Amino acid sequence: MLIDQVTSAGALPALEMTLRFAGQRQRVLAHNVANLSTPDFRPQDVSVRGFQDTLREAIHQRRARNGGTHGGLQWKATRELEIGSDGALRLNPRSPAQNVLFQDRNNRDLERLMQAVAENTAAFRVASDLMRQQSGMLRAAMAERVA
Repeated sequence: MLIDQVTSAGALPALEMTLRFAGQRQRVLAHNVANLSTPDFRPQDVSVRGFQDTLREAIHQRRARNGGTHGGLQWKATRELEIGSDGALRLNPRSPAQNVLFQDRNNRDLERLMQAVAENTAAFRVASDLMRQQSGMLRAAMAERVA
């Protein structure tokens, strides 16, 4: 029980959820890049704002439950985010309507796609760096060393 309290303390659950979202979204974006010139292909994506709203609500609920310092995040499924049978985050991407429809009936926008890839990569990198830092502090505390 002590390990569960340590791994669900502070920002770790939010960082884990962010890493899962960014990792799964990267697969969706990579699929879009791979099919950029495929006729009749419609790129898909998930709403970053929708994920942020879901994460914010889960954090607010955790704060209301126990002061926000510990405990896992209990989030609600949305149209794009669903809860797997194991409690894991799963994405249901959809086709955005704002892209340009080309003569081969491919709905693409290279600049927006590359921007989404760059922003998602940056979000993943920041979350992983913060998680690595938190884990390092926990390891140092468990080893009774000063970081």
